[in-house]
Amino acid sequence: MRYEIRIDGQMSETLAKVFPELDHVMMAGQTVLFGPVVDAAHLYGLLSRFQSLGLRVVEMRQLPE
Repeated sequence: MRYEIRIDGQMSETLAKVFPELDHVMMAGQTVLFGPVVDAAHLYGLLSRFQSLGLRVVEMRQLPE
């Protein structure tokens, strides 16, 4: 499964490195992370990392294969 996750604000390159399994691009006022998510446990782990870093997820969606 591939996911796209939109974060409020622009993440620094250093902070983006906390998510090595995901690629990222900066857009107006947001950071878009995207890449493979192995299973539900991986997805919940990513969400936990976002929360622990104080990052606000504005949108998350599964991408078509």
